[in-house]
Amino acid sequence: MNQGPPSLQRSRWRFSLFTLLYLYQGLVAGFGLTALANHFAAAGASTAEVGRHLALVGLPWVLQPLLWGPVIDRGAPHRMGPRRAWLVLALLGAQASLTGLLLLGAAASLTAISLVLSLHSLAASLADTATDRLIAGTVPTDELGRISAATRAGVVIGSAAGSAVFAWILATHGFRAAAGALLGLTTPLALVALLVREAPGDALLSLHWRKPEPERPREVPAFPRRLLASFRRRDAALLLAMCFCIDLGLALFQVPFAVALVQVHGWDAEALSRLQALLGLLGGTLGAAGLGATVDRIGPGRALRLLLLACAAAFGIAGALIAAGLEAAAGPVILGLASVVPALLYVALLPAVLLASRTGGASATQFQIYMAAMNLGDVTGAALAGPLTSGLASTLVAFGVAGLFLICARVAPAAESGRPGG
Repeated sequence: MNQGPPSLQRSRWRFSLFTLLYLYQGLVAGFGLTALANHFAAAGASTAEVGRHLALVGLPWVLQPLLWGPVIDRGAPHRMGPRRAWLVLALLGAQASLTGLLLLGAAASLTAISLVLSLHSLAASLADTATDRLIAGTVPTDELGRISAATRAGVVIGSAAGSAVFAWILATHGFRAAAGALLGLTTPLALVALLVREAPGDALLSLHWRKPEPERPREVPAFPRRLLASFRRRDAALLLAMCFCIDLGLALFQVPFAVALVQVHGWDAEALSRLQALLGLLGGTLGAAGLGATVDRIGPGRALRLLLLACAAAFGIAGALIAAGLEAAAGPVILGLASVVPALLYVALLPAVLLASRTGGASATQFQIYMAAMNLGDVTGAALAGPLTSGLASTLVAFGVAGLFLICARVAPAAESGRPGG
């Protein structure tokens, strides 16, 4: 029986498109945030310089809700679908930005690379906003855990592959070859967005916007009021603060620890990237696959609290290993504790945030504010990593992060129910 063209009305196409779009994000992250950071650390870049690079690339993601949330929530009618049109446009801009890396030359500075990748982040954050709004509008509540696991697996597999592959290319063939490989690998994934329609009747490709319905003047001031009201609730405010604290804590520990492994303990940058890729792959695939179904069964709120406690225990053990003088010898174990368990945490966090975002009338902007809080935490942690670790032992940082996760577990709100909206 003919079921019509591929569209997000069917579960298999939802899983396929969203997983591949997050795979795209992971590949770029593996290149820019892991392989490239380790490559320049091995070349002598300081923790502050690496942290500045990570912060600059992450800054557009912090501004994401202000820049793109209202654009996507407005839902201007388009023949390709109100969200898919922006997704395709953003991916074209993102690929154009990656092409700019090839123009920098083989001896490009970290600052120049950071600026070009920040332009990519600007376009990619629009694509991500459109993707998340498509998820919020098309995925049933009882499918959120599995979709979260699939998208998490996509970004982790992409990041793992990107970290390992691009680390090898950077070490053996240089920056220009790695940039070319990145463009070649991500372009087919970006083109997938052209094949899956938002609704069966949408155009496959069109440059024409539909004539919008006349807007009622009273709805314009109502938007910011609804948005503000959605974050006045105690649970929403706690979830927002928690999103910031999670990524802040991770960045404060992971950035200086990776630099120290290369510059203090003599680890090879390519070997470090491969290990980070393997650990991320294990957590984001094998772990996420089973956890997604569990989240759908017990609910994201309960799963989130349990995983926050697991993260606190992981960083507590990491701090104890460092205090025992095993930082170099137990480096792989510490990296695993600091990456695998937090990777699983996001499988429960995404459904909790999506459900919280469905309570107001501006779901894309609400969701992106939560995501921006996480990105702001990551950027802040990366920027503070250098100054903080210069005067604070890594043992204390690990124990501090463990305490932060314990507080988050104590105040974590129960996830709210909701339905996918259009």
